Amino acid sequence: MTTELTTTDASATIPGPATPYQGDIARYWNAEARPVNLRLGDVDGLYHHHYGIGAVDHASLGTPEDSEYEKKLINELHRLESAQTEVLLDHLGPITAADTLVDAGCGRGGSSVMAHQRFGCRVEGVTLSSTQAEFGNKRARELGIDGHVRAQVCNMLDTPFEKGSIAASWNNESSMYVDLDDLMAEHSRFLRVGGRYVTITGCWNPKYGQPSKWVSQINAHFECNIHSRREYLKAMADNRLVPQAVIDLTPDTLPYWELRATSSLVTGIEEAFIESYRDGSFQYVLIAADRV
Repeated sequence: MTTELTTTDASATIPGPATPYQGDIARYWNAEARPVNLRLGDVDGLYHHHYGIGAVDHASLGTPEDSEYEKKLINELHRLESAQTEVLLDHLGPITAADTLVDAGCGRGGSSVMAHQRFGCRVEGVTLSSTQAEFGNKRARELGIDGHVRAQVCNMLDTPFEKGSIAASWNNESSMYVDLDDLMAEHSRFLRVGGRYVTITGCWNPKYGQPSKWVSQINAHFECNIHSRREYLKAMADNRLVPQAVIDLTPDTLPYWELRATSSLVTGIEEAFIESYRDGSFQYVLIAADRV
């Protein structure tokens, strides 16, 4: 038997930011309304805040002269970003409808909805943005799943979940906003023994030497602090999270960026992603780790 959530108005429980930086991030995402996020979400009502993976279906796009080409391109970009979530969910391990999952840095809730749709389980999303939480909760009500999917305004480093109560958790392109040791300590605290943590993230490549100029541009654009893959693995090891899979998704995400760079939804950051992936200074990785 599953446990239903009681969804409350996110604005009723908004905590003050723990640090000035968190306040900056909350303001950033409260004000964010990029078409590249909203128009892609409008395709099928799944609103993501991450990028895509997989080969582009060029046959479905037709030619740029086609009056429907831009619409088809947007549909294809959205298909690739949902495919990214499917890969993340594939690595969560065996999940039952009785389990509770945590989507840390949930954005507008697309990954939370997909997790519930796949597993039938309860999903708790946390975000610093009241705008995102309200959007995600509204969408859950529209889908009739607000008894199982909820977003709340919460610091992902200090969540209200009981120790050992969570079956699996993830950060889908949200871990660059926090200290990794603090983040892994919190996931380790609320995950049950044997529970699975998954992250998909961009990280700078230590083999390059230092973060490249492209990585610095990405940091400035999103007001974040990209970590290296080595830092992820060390923080996990220090917090009882043992990696079971480390997958380089860089070749799989390049087609998304190359296609996006040709669309009307460009934001100006596309070149930095494409060039850093090509020169090896930036990597797109999935890490799945078990709590021991």
